[in-house]
Amino acid sequence: MSESHDPLTSLFKEAAAAGQSRARSAPASFITERGERTRRRRILALAVGACLVFSGAGAAVASLVPDTTGTTVPADSPSPDPSPRISPSPDGPSNSPSAPRTSLPPTSPPGNEPTTSSTSPGTPTRNATYPPS
Repeated sequence: MSESHDPLTSLFKEAAAAGQSRARSAPASFITERGERTRRRRILALAVGACLVFSGAGAAVASLVPDTTGTTVPADSPSPDPSPRISPSPDGPSNSPSAPRTSLPPTSPPGNEPTTSSTSPGTPTRNATYPPS
C-alpha cells in the first residue's frame, strides 16, 4: 500500500491546510493580559509562601523560648498576707468571727467525750492551728 493513496493521511493533510488558512495571531492586548495574570499569580504564591515560612519560624521560636511570665508576680501588687485557718468551735459560731481566737477551746469533762459516730468513717478531720500569743 502506498502512502499517497491512504485515505486517513489525505484527510489529515486537508484539515491541516484548512487550519492554517484560518489561523491568525492573537491580538497584543490579549497576550499582555494573559502575561499579567500569570505574573500576579506568581507574586501571590510567593507572598503566601513567605507568610507561611515566617509564621512557622515564629511558632518554632515561640515554642523554644521558655515562658517565664506565668511564674512571676508583678512588682506593683503585693502578695496577700496568709490568714490563719481557724476551725469553728464545737459550741457554734464565735461572737466576733473577724478576731482570731487566742485561747484554747473548752475541753469537755472526761465522761462527756464526743463520739466519732457523728462523722462518717472516711471524713478527714482538721486540727486547728492558733497563732502564738
